[in-house]
Amino acid sequence: MKIEKYLRNITFWHMMIGILSLATGVTFGLFQVLARAGIYKYGSFTYGTKIYYQGLTLHGVLNAIVFTTFFIVGFLYIVTEVSLKRKLNRGLVHLSFWTMVVGTLLAAWAILTNKATVLYTFYPPLQAHPAFYIGATLLIVGSWIAILNTVITHLKWRNENPGKLTPPPMVAVHATYAVWFLATIGVAVEVLFFLIPWSLGLVKSINPELARTLFWWFGHPLVYFWLLPAYLSWYFLLPRIAGGKLYSEPMARVVFLMFILFSLPVGTHHQFSDPGISSTWKAVQAFLTFMVAVPSLLTAFNLAASLEYAGRVRGGNGLFGWIKKLPWGDYRFAGMIGPMIVFIFGGISGIVNASYNVNQVVHNTSWIPGHFHLTVGTASAMTFLTLSYILMEKLFGKRPWSKKLATWHAYLWVVGVLIFSWGMMQLGRAGIPRRTHLGLSPYMNLEEKILMGISAVGGVLMFTSFLIYFINFLATVFKKPDVANVEEVDLEFTDAYHRENENLPRYLDNFTIWIAIAVFLLIVTYGPIFYDVFRSTYAVPNAFSPFNPLNLIK
Repeated sequence: MKIEKYLRNITFWHMMIGILSLATGVTFGLFQVLARAGIYKYGSFTYGTKIYYQGLTLHGVLNAIVFTTFFIVGFLYIVTEVSLKRKLNRGLVHLSFWTMVVGTLLAAWAILTNKATVLYTFYPPLQAHPAFYIGATLLIVGSWIAILNTVITHLKWRNENPGKLTPPPMVAVHATYAVWFLATIGVAVEVLFFLIPWSLGLVKSINPELARTLFWWFGHPLVYFWLLPAYLSWYFLLPRIAGGKLYSEPMARVVFLMFILFSLPVGTHHQFSDPGISSTWKAVQAFLTFMVAVPSLLTAFNLAASLEYAGRVRGGNGLFGWIKKLPWGDYRFAGMIGPMIVFIFGGISGIVNASYNVNQVVHNTSWIPGHFHLTVGTASAMTFLTLSYILMEKLFGKRPWSKKLATWHAYLWVVGVLIFSWGMMQLGRAGIPRRTHLGLSPYMNLEEKILMGISAVGGVLMFTSFLIYFINFLATVFKKPDVANVEEVDLEFTDAYHRENENLPRYLDNFTIWIAIAVFLLIVTYGPIFYDVFRSTYAVPNAFSPFNPLNLIK
């Protein structure tokens, strides 16, 4: 399908803002891992502490929110138009983009001026400047406009194609946006009704436990907003890149629908140590967190079968001979198979986090960042960086400046993140806290210092990998096109060995049913939790600033 120049350019700027945000966040991530290991000194104790936590806030917000939101929205625009062969509303695309840009600039100003050093979770009674909360709200509202645009476009497509099944890549698009929209309701309520009035001085007190609960309504489903576009790529791009077919298209559809159900009522497993919430409802959400593993296990089976098919088509024989025949030297394959392998370890470590008893050992320790750098930090981020190369070729006819560098950076990141995460998780098992500026601590023993050094080695390798990518990507952006006239966009969605047909049950193509069930699960699981919170917790009268001389903002 022909994609107009406007959407190509606006997708590029979504991608570019995301990548520049990631570059900033990754740089601060390097400083943090070196500072925690005592290798890098920010300066004096007071100045160093301030800059460390400011950088930690930038690292979390830019990497986890700004990079992912901009990139995902831009990528899903292209998937939508190619899948439906229908244009999105250009006015809504424009409005969504600039709303997100203004929101990002407001939040970035607050963080860069040290008026919002409240970390990624921004728990009250830590208080940020109103610009931070308003900026975050605008970023989310901008993404909601993109969702509205996608839904309107799909409804028009349905009217023109009665009885036709939604293309499978669009199922992934709708699952991604359904999870994001329902998840952001929690944080929108927190910010609009509590944090913004509180930061403006309109109300004098706030309930920290209520705010935390609303945040984690959003905070863990956010993980699946990051992951589902990566899954989309693994399902509908990777098998063709490998030279084969997707094993089962109906199974892919079921997987994305299952994520709508089970990825939302899970946030309370982040609050296992919080008072005021019944252990019964913590256990219920722990069970639902385990249920999220089911679509991931189905994905592992489906994709493994798809890759085996590709390897055997390429001439692989025997039980494992097909593995050697896969295109390991292709930068597109390397940039997706690496994150897939790393995600296996991320999923296993996630089971620990979700376990009611075992979680107590690792809660708020270095285990947690070790875990999520295997998930969003690799499975999502690395897949998105690979997609950036693919989109540059498909939208602008520019192949990577160096395909070898594009391949090397992918494998180097895998090595780096495995070293980094292993060190962090071992530190977590020893009880070393997350976030804390441990480079200033005199209490670490030799074993802990060695593990910190190992984590730092992994962090340096990850930063080096990203630097290789960033140089290569910028060189790709500024090079002359390899294809003179890019008339048609073809993301080369894979064919399927087992394809969908007219006998597919229609309830599997009715998103209203699945979203309604997801809303029901949210109400059933979170209703009693909010009852517990309102009944047993209370508001506090002061805001706290870590860098205010008196610590209290009156």
